[in-house]
Amino acid sequence: MMPKIKIFSFFSGCGFLDLGFENTGFEVVFVNEKFPPFMTAYRYARQLLEIPEPEYGYLEDDLVSLSGENRKINLQELIKDAAINSDFIGFIGGPPCPDFSVGGKNRGKNGENGKLSDTYIELICQQQPDFFVFENVKGLWSTRKHRAFYEEIKRKVYRYGYIITERLINAIEYGVPQDRHRIILIGFRCNLLRDKGFDINYTQVIPENIFPWEKYVLHPQNQVFSYPWPQTNTFVENSEIDCPDGIPKELTVEYWFRQNNVVSHPNSEHYFQPRAGLVKFEKVAEGDDGKKSYKRLHRWRYSPTACYGNNEVHLHPYKVRRLSAAEALAIQSLPKKFALPSSMTLTHQFKTIGNGVPYLAAQRVAKTILDFLDMNQIYDREEMNHQLELPLVYSPKGKYRI
Repeated sequence: MMPKIKIFSFFSGCGFLDLGFENTGFEVVFVNEKFPPFMTAYRYARQLLEIPEPEYGYLEDDLVSLSGENRKINLQELIKDAAINSDFIGFIGGPPCPDFSVGGKNRGKNGENGKLSDTYIELICQQQPDFFVFENVKGLWSTRKHRAFYEEIKRKVYRYGYIITERLINAIEYGVPQDRHRIILIGFRCNLLRDKGFDINYTQVIPENIFPWEKYVLHPQNQVFSYPWPQTNTFVENSEIDCPDGIPKELTVEYWFRQNNVVSHPNSEHYFQPRAGLVKFEKVAEGDDGKKSYKRLHRWRYSPTACYGNNEVHLHPYKVRRLSAAEALAIQSLPKKFALPSSMTLTHQFKTIGNGVPYLAAQRVAKTILDFLDMNQIYDREEMNHQLELPLVYSPKGKYRI
């Protein structure tokens, strides 16, 4: 029987990460998002998808309002109440990441957004959920000046009783038509692991052969980027090009445009109009996405990272315009029925889409966690102890170095 797992969601945006967990069997019971337009979009999409409102409602405020003497909600009491009728309580969240992004503000832990990561970790340590998910940009792990802060985060959760597992994922591995790296850090309470029969006396990380990271990877990176993907074609408006042989069609932009029927989607007409004519748009070849600003997607290739800020202009493969919100949602692998309110500004639509965790990646990370929590097998104790006593250092690439 599947365990009953209740989720408290933070930095929820319009809910891509939450939806992945909800459609895997987790129950989101509390939603926190500070920015009103994103919260409105979250609630709007859930109504379209006929998902019940969270048991403990919505908090449209920052995390500071959950702690201290002037807190608006007693989160600890909500967690205690949720635990009465559940097997596990989890926190999930991806704090805003521009301060750690290579193409963003790069201010690190001292930036206004960077501080939110530390606040989220502090909340986890205070409230002690059974497990947590922390999602952020690759720059937090790969950039030297940010890596020290990331390692500090891991040491802190360990001091507060968590054993971790981490992976640098690429959304394309999970069937998303997008080359998008993100670091996923997951922590489980020591007593939870101990109850499952794991000997945790000698480790800060879960051994890689125990946490099933690879189980839901559909397209390993060493394979997916070796296919004969098309490069560029001269841009011709409304042209027709057949899908080439030898590539996984389900990872292409055009496949998802058709699957989500983007031309009839409620957000199909929601795209930015150019201020100074279409001349620049017409000059960019189909598939030329190597420039910093104007990137035209190739219909029979995956998209670069869905990032629609910092002057990035993503162009439709065979239309003289930018992508619509409907097309951007498809690139984020959202279900066809997922839509944003038409009253939402274009700036806010594309910001929340670009910020979101790709739906299929979220869903398959959720499945991985569910499988681990539902795991009844007790591992061979001698082999387990042998592994945990080794001086191992975890790498998000999935390797251990002795």
